[in-house]
Amino acid sequence: MDPRRLRTALGRFTTGITIVSCVDDAGAYVGLTVNSFNSVSLDPPLVLWSLRRESPNLGAFEAASRFSVNVLTEAQIGLSRRFASAHAHRFSEGDWTLGTHGAPVLKDGAAVFECAFHARHDAGDHRLYLGRVLAFSESARAPLLYRSGHYHRLGEAL
Repeated sequence: MDPRRLRTALGRFTTGITIVSCVDDAGAYVGLTVNSFNSVSLDPPLVLWSLRRESPNLGAFEAASRFSVNVLTEAQIGLSRRFASAHAHRFSEGDWTLGTHGAPVLKDGAAVFECAFHARHDAGDHRLYLGRVLAFSESARAPLLYRSGHYHRLGEAL
């Protein structure tokens, strides 16, 4: 199987863009851009995201007990790019606060899900994280979308 063609085919599936964040053992905020976010269950309320097992952020998420998923808006493309890079001071942009359940949350996003880790599973070259939603908020702001390597806007309803 050609990995490049597979990646291109997978890129045809449009996703939202999130920043998943936690606090490391030293109390520092850790976060990265993630488009592998999914809902799993309403009862109990569970969500899923994945992280490459070679990620330098893996240790922080393995040690953390809580995380947040911050769904970005069209106006937050810069944050998506910043958190997808190796930028040393990612949290110096955006309006970040420590959420009620102990993970950084972004103000003015499309939605925020504050979660406790429910389960962790290895799956190929990624680690799957299931989180139990402890709290959430949402807004009417248009979400940032990603397809075929490019950012997109939400279009008209069909």
